[in-house]
Amino acid sequence: MRNPTTIIVILILLIGGVLIINRGDRFQLPKGDTIKLEEGKNRENMKEAGSTDNQLNSGVKRTSVREVFVTDGVKHSIPLDEILSGGPPKDGIPSIDEPKFISIKEAREFLTDESPGLGVEIDGVARFYPYQILVWHELVNDTLNGRDILVSYCPLCLTGIVFDREIDGVVSEFGVSGKLWKSNLLMYNRTGNGDTESLWSQVLGEGVLGPMTGAKLDIIPSDAVFFGKWREKHSNTEILSKDTGASRSYGADPYGGYYTDDTVSFGATFNDDRLHQKEFVLGIEVNGKFKAYHTEALKEGISTDIFSGETITIVKDEFGGVRMSIDGEELPYIGGFWFSWLAVHNDTDLFK
Repeated sequence: MRNPTTIIVILILLIGGVLIINRGDRFQLPKGDTIKLEEGKNRENMKEAGSTDNQLNSGVKRTSVREVFVTDGVKHSIPLDEILSGGPPKDGIPSIDEPKFISIKEAREFLTDESPGLGVEIDGVARFYPYQILVWHELVNDTLNGRDILVSYCPLCLTGIVFDREIDGVVSEFGVSGKLWKSNLLMYNRTGNGDTESLWSQVLGEGVLGPMTGAKLDIIPSDAVFFGKWREKHSNTEILSKDTGASRSYGADPYGGYYTDDTVSFGATFNDDRLHQKEFVLGIEVNGKFKAYHTEALKEGISTDIFSGETITIVKDEFGGVRMSIDGEELPYIGGFWFSWLAVHNDTDLFK
């Protein structure tokens, strides 16, 4: 009998084989000597490492606190030997770049009230992205009420996150790279030139290899929620259509029992007794420190928590939606499996 990791590899290969759209070669990782960039000396060190002017001048809106290294002229903030192939090549799992949407009535033909997905609402306009579609595509490049967004989903980590696609006034389109880090999706920003494209960690929400290493994407509030709860709260919501251009029925989830078993894979490990590795948590960063909240431990209504010298206000509504803030300012969080958050933030507090 094959072990769960083997089954997942086969499933991912099948997904890639069925949906492959060949937009380029596999990402080639740099090889050679590695140097660490000293704080405040990135430009000088990058010139010595052979970076182009375009790479040096790529501006960022927000920057990561992770250390940055250079290998063969390429910046990265994660160890290169931890970047693994998920099976399909670049764009082997195709993003949805021209999404179509349908009404609640039309969506009832394939969704039940218990169908999970990602709900997003921007200034009164709401959309629901079913996981049964996202599992085959992982990324949706969309525009919602005038805002360019990236709807992302990594089934291996159950991380459904919505990002703003605009970086320093430039709107990027993202694709699935075929690479994984700590079992998590590595995306890439499409430029049409492999030398100017970067890999981005979904769970970190930041560039981790290439000229955009250290740049962070703004997180847009969203809810991992059942369709019934979302439509009850948003009666005029639009729903992502199965009309994606791919010949898929979008029926049964290919990952099956993986979501509840004890398996972690693709470079992730787990050795923690605070929660089961696949409990769902909401992870935050405050003043360079990290904390995860077990969603089952958050009570409905308004509560507060003190963390990293700040008072965090937590609001959980009757539909299960959660919003966090500090002094009235939205505090973004990343929802996903406990093992996934722990894998990239091993020094993290936990509220349970």
